[in-house]
Amino acid sequence: MADCENNSDHSLPSYSAAEPPKLSELLDRGWKIFEDVDSTNEPLGSNHIQVRVKRGIAMLEDASRMVAQLELFSRNEELEEVATTDLKFLLLPALLGALSMKQTSREKRLNLVRTARAYFMDFLKRCREYKVSHFELPTSSAPLPSDLVAMAAQRQAKIERYRQKKELEAKLSDVRKAIESGKADDEVSRDFYLLNIRRWISLCLEEIESIDQEMEILKNMDALKEGAARPSQPARPPMKPFILTKNAVQARVFGAGYPSLPTMTVDDWYEQHQKHGALPDQGIPRRVAPESDTDAKDREEEEKEEKVEQDDEESLMKARNWDDWKDNHRRGYGNRHNMG
Repeated sequence: MADCENNSDHSLPSYSAAEPPKLSELLDRGWKIFEDVDSTNEPLGSNHIQVRVKRGIAMLEDASRMVAQLELFSRNEELEEVATTDLKFLLLPALLGALSMKQTSREKRLNLVRTARAYFMDFLKRCREYKVSHFELPTSSAPLPSDLVAMAAQRQAKIERYRQKKELEAKLSDVRKAIESGKADDEVSRDFYLLNIRRWISLCLEEIESIDQEMEILKNMDALKEGAARPSQPARPPMKPFILTKNAVQARVFGAGYPSLPTMTVDDWYEQHQKHGALPDQGIPRRVAPESDTDAKDREEEEKEEKVEQDDEESLMKARNWDDWKDNHRRGYGNRHNMG
């Protein structure tokens, strides 16, 4: 709770260019907005709530810029060297990440969770540098299902975090009462902020774990959308190897010599390719050019050749019958012209 502020948002003072807000006031108001939004019963996506979320983010961003300008924190100092009044400003990136997660824009969801993760990691790294608490920084990849040891360690870490968070919340409840009474000294105030920081460490670790899972889902959804938008070409069935022949007679001849390899006539080949849509000019009407004399002669020769091929069996039979007749009849048989 931001300095246990009980006033509503409307009762807070308004700031003008002549009276810029103080750093402490920016943090307190941004913190109060987060707590109100986090506990509200109103729909998170309502316009009223989203306006408040953006206001809170803007306040906390202004406070972060002021902290950077004032150089309140340094990597060369210990936690004990940080003034009690400055401790609460360590919470700025954690609160910014938490409010960023309250935004509900579906189109920008992936960018929003990435931004929130960056804020949470910034907070955790700063707490790690100051040794506020002992914890392991999250990695960018989750353990594989086959890595049973890593999964067991991760589960144990979750259980320990949950136990610590419950203890911290119980202590915070007691310390908050002293703060609200207005009788808290510097030691109690310092304890109050340190307990809040440690509680937020547990919350940020949980949030990052959830964000990593959500990011995987969002990336897969984007990939599916891109795949659906890209037109897919129907897969053509593979054509089996074959021997191309001019007609059925040759197909039988070649088929007898190569029984393991199918044969196909020109007409069959064309019909099969047309059925599978494999012809390069299929479906495209072409203008028929006038037949030249050379083309006519070529076509006539092809027709003669086909006719000869079609008559091969009949001619072969006649030749065989003639040979048989000559074998059974002597030369001159049946010629009676010069007989006496």
